[in-house]
Amino acid sequence: MGESHKRWRRGAVTLVGCSAMLLAACGDGGGSTPTPRPATSTPTPSTPTPTTPTPTACSLNARKDWVRSIADEWYLFPELMATRTSTTTSSSVKAYIDNLLEPARAARKDRGFTYITSIAEENAYYEDGANVGYGFRLATTWAGELVVTEVFEGSPAAATSITRGAVFEAVGTSAANQTAIAPLLAAKDYDRLNAFFSPADSGKTIVIRVRHRDGLMRQVSVTSDEFEIDPVSDTIGTRIFTEGSRKIGYVALRSFITPADADLVDAFAQFKAEGVTELVVDLRYNGGGLLSTAEVFGDLLAGNLDGQVFQKLMLRDSKSAQNQTYNFAARPQSITPTKIAFIGTGSTASASEMIINSMVPYLGDNMALIGENTYGKPVGQFAFDNAGCDDRLRLVAFRNANANNQGEYYTGLASTLPRTCVAQDDVSRDLGDQNEAMIAKALDFLAGRSCTPIRTATASTRSVAPAKPQLEMLRDEVRGTTAQREMPGLF
Repeated sequence: MGESHKRWRRGAVTLVGCSAMLLAACGDGGGSTPTPRPATSTPTPSTPTPTTPTPTACSLNARKDWVRSIADEWYLFPELMATRTSTTTSSSVKAYIDNLLEPARAARKDRGFTYITSIAEENAYYEDGANVGYGFRLATTWAGELVVTEVFEGSPAAATSITRGAVFEAVGTSAANQTAIAPLLAAKDYDRLNAFFSPADSGKTIVIRVRHRDGLMRQVSVTSDEFEIDPVSDTIGTRIFTEGSRKIGYVALRSFITPADADLVDAFAQFKAEGVTELVVDLRYNGGGLLSTAEVFGDLLAGNLDGQVFQKLMLRDSKSAQNQTYNFAARPQSITPTKIAFIGTGSTASASEMIINSMVPYLGDNMALIGENTYGKPVGQFAFDNAGCDDRLRLVAFRNANANNQGEYYTGLASTLPRTCVAQDDVSRDLGDQNEAMIAKALDFLAGRSCTPIRTATASTRSVAPAKPQLEMLRDEVRGTTAQREMPGLF
């Protein structure tokens, strides 16, 4: 771990959604130092290992004590931990973590990025894209509507008439007992709204009154079921746009999960065969995922960057011997991009932000963020497992930076990048359509046409508030699963 040039290939590190990077150091439930076991099936060298024992029982207080002992040793911001948090005054492990890290929450250094979750559920998602739900993403709009931003192939919703741009007007268990959605949005009653769309398991049927893009109204019945998320859609995930003699590659990555590796390699093999050197990389709803997949993506952008710094990971001072530097490793499918337009929104986080930030030292003005400001997640997690309780503690344990040591983008990337272009998410058109507003603006940038920069709180016009996003992804903070953390708006 002390060799700063070391590159981990296919390791257990992940960058998790609207959170950040994860490294699994998993205990076997005994009282001795836990044996590392990666979150993915591929072994990883020199995995950091907690020196505190995992609990031998799964009582609430034992689990809280386990959390505290690991946080005391590994938490990135020890000065932002509460000093007097009793394990007996919190009604759950989640509540205990929130109390323990309240100073870090208040400082916006850890906006819920440290949490407790399920080992089995996370592994199923990262390894296969497994999810139980209906198969659509939902967002709220300025107009107080609930709109579909994406439908996933092979999901229950894909078998219905629901498509991107459809508006949900009412929902219930039948057409006769539906609840209107607009009043719930007006009252900001998101918990009740989320309860309609968040199934505990397969087999939950809801009936939705849907206004489609063509203006027609239909009652649509859909039943939750398990489906696998395709991280690069076979139908809309890749394109080659032609403008004059220029060929522009388009790739939309939904999540950094293991099945994405082969999809990305195939996409870039096609780009290379077609002589593509300009790219539109669509990360508008991508909340993060595996660092191993981020490495694959970075490598495919590294035709002329072999051996250069991709990303640095830095722990607290007491763990600095375990800092890492990841280097680009060019692949046979790698291209040498001359310009890249990255499409992002407030749902673009973690691994997605890291990919964008990693290219700044090498592309400068020849890259831009298109759309909206990103989430702002430059810190990462290690995952400590207590397998006997199916507990995985995701603990913020390091920060990341690019080759120029740039990494303090807690308010999003827009204020740190040399070029940005504001654009709205155009749900009236399909993803992958070159006339969709964000994609069209990305093509404008690549062609050298002018654009309006994204307004941020740290821009020169400090007296002007940042522009409010047109769409806000609906999030279930109570019942949220791993897939929902990584893929904002997924239900």
